[in-house]
Amino acid sequence: MTLRIALISILAILAHAASSQIAGIRLGSAAFDRTQPVEVTADMLSLDQESGSAVFDGNVLVVQDTLRLSAGRVLIEYSEEGGGASGIARLLASGGVTFVTGGEAVEASEAAYTVASAEVQFTGDVLLTQGRNSISGDKLTINLESGSGRIEGNVRTILNRQGGN
Repeated sequence: MTLRIALISILAILAHAASSQIAGIRLGSAAFDRTQPVEVTADMLSLDQESGSAVFDGNVLVVQDTLRLSAGRVLIEYSEEGGGASGIARLLASGGVTFVTGGEAVEASEAAYTVASAEVQFTGDVLLTQGRNSISGDKLTINLESGSGRIEGNVRTILNRQGGN
């Protein structure tokens, strides 16, 4: 926990140095198991066998192990080689994306999750919340295996001291 607070403090200094500064971040659980099945629920599903894709519309919720992603619309691209869990290669989410894992949450306009690399890229009014602290920017890239990430463009950090004032 102390390492996380120290890193967030360093990020705050970097964010104030320049609004377009690129900063590194460390996210919580690297214990994510991407071999687990992917469950998707939604109001509607459209399948396209020719392109190897599926579109989930309305109240979409994607769950894999400890990860939760919700959005208005999710396009799932399947891999001919089998890709990750259930043959899914990529998920493209739009329409108000919320991504939750452990004690962290990310909100953004859009997200792209590549199963094979365990990488998620969030774009558009990105807000990362870790406990009482938050970081916002234009683009956030997270590697779910290593737990590391990078936020770019108009980076702003809000730090709250632990235990109150």
